[in-house]
Parts: sequence; structure tokens; C-alpha cells
Amino acid sequence: MDTKPYLIALDLDGTLLKDDKTISAYNKEIIKKAKEAGHIVCIATGRPFRSSSIYYEELDLSTPIVNFNGAYVHHPKDNKWGTYHTTLDLEVVKEIITVSEKHNLHNVLAEIIDDVYFHYHDEKLLDVFSMGNPNTTIGDLRQNLGEDVTSVLIHAAEEDVEKIRTYLSDVHAEVVDHRRWAAPWHVIEIIRAGMNKAIGLQKIASHYNIPQDRIIAFGDEDNDLEMLQYAGHGVAMGNATDEVKNVANKKTKTNEEDGIAYYLKEVLSL
Repeated sequence: MDTKPYLIALDLDGTLLKDDKTISAYNKEIIKKAKEAGHIVCIATGRPFRSSSIYYEELDLSTPIVNFNGAYVHHPKDNKWGTYHTTLDLEVVKEIITVSEKHNLHNVLAEIIDDVYFHYHDEKLLDVFSMGNPNTTIGDLRQNLGEDVTSVLIHAAEEDVEKIRTYLSDVHAEVVDHRRWAAPWHVIEIIRAGMNKAIGLQKIASHYNIPQDRIIAFGDEDNDLEMLQYAGHGVAMGNATDEVKNVANKKTKTNEEDGIAYYLKEVLSL
């Protein structure tokens, strides 16, 4: 058995988490065994820290975490490790809001680490974003935002999502990257250009001196693509999108079938 440590990077939604947003007992058991065998486990998610910290605690982790798809990377248990927060320019954000309002817009949200700003009052989205009890401000973002932001989410009518994305690509490609959320949400997520989970994972890997060929990363959605390309073992979940399956060099079972445990048990002989 290979005794050198591997770095194991876990996406949350659709990967580690079952559809009911819980971690299965079997996944938990095998992840614990991996840690006991000396492997390093971390989380890499599009979520903010406030809504991923419960899973960080549940897995009893003591590693850095990648949030906001790489725009925010820090070590919850070691302030000296450093904080990497890559933001969007406030003036660009204001411009994007002004243009988005010309479309069939439901809402715009801006997040600054764990503070959430809503352009309009929105019960449905308030519910989705209330996990971890963030400070929430409601009202025109152009007035309420006083500093550069971590992430912007635009919730628009389905037929307008592509129009807004085209504008972002045409006008702001140098400064922003945008992705579309999976159905049923017609949401465009915007972070600083060049940010992705692989960037965060590189910081963690270099901290632990783990080479790429000993990185195992699991994912299911397009925000996992760069991370799966970067990792020596880029593992697509059985429920992953076709694009993710094409980029990954390994595959496992779905998030409902303990795909992570199934893969780690076999590859690391746990």
C-alpha cells in the first residue's frame, strides 16, 4: 500500500452531500479512515464558509477550506495560515447591476465573505441563503455596498440568463468569470476572473507539499472542472454532468450511492 499521504478534495453539493444535504454514515466512516491513515481531507465548494462550516465540523477537519469556488480560501483553525480573498471591483459590480435591471430580473445578491446583500426583498432566496445566519442587508446594492465583493449572483428569467451572460462575456471578460447554476435555479454566479477551485487547491497542496499526482478531487458540476483537471485523480461522480465526466480521468458512483467512500476505499485500500 502507498503510505505517502494523498490530498483529498471534496465538493459538497451533489458530491459529498446526498440530495437531502446530509453526509452518509458510510462516507463519514471511510473519510475518517482516510484521515487515520494519514491522508489530508479538505472541502472545496462554491458555498460561502458559513454554509459549509457545519460539514467541516461534522468531518472533524483541521485543514484549509476553499469557498466561493476559490475566491475565498482560509484556514478556519489557524489564522496564521493566511487568508486569500479575491474580490470583484465595486464599480464593475454597480455597472453589471444597472445593465441587469434592463432584463427580466428577479434579484441580484452580493456576498462579502459572510455578509449578504439583496437588491430586492426575496423570501425564497432569503430562505436559501439564511444558513449560518449571515448579516443580511436589503435594498439597492449600488447604495448599500461600500467595498469590493466576493461574489455576485444574478437571478433572472430563464430566457434572459443567456443574454446577461453574453453581455458579461462581451464587456467584462477581463475582470469577471461567470457560471450558470444547475436547474431549477436560473442563476448566474460571478466571481473575479481566473478564480476557480483549482487555484485554491493549489494553495493547500503546496502547503502540505503534495504533488498533483497524489491529489484526489471529487466533483459533479461545471464549477469542479478546473479542479478535476488539476488533480492527478479527477473523479467524476456518477451523477456528474457530461462535461465533468469528459474532463475527469476517473469515475465513481453517485452522491446517493456513497461514491466518495466507494472510490477512496478501493484506491487507498482503506
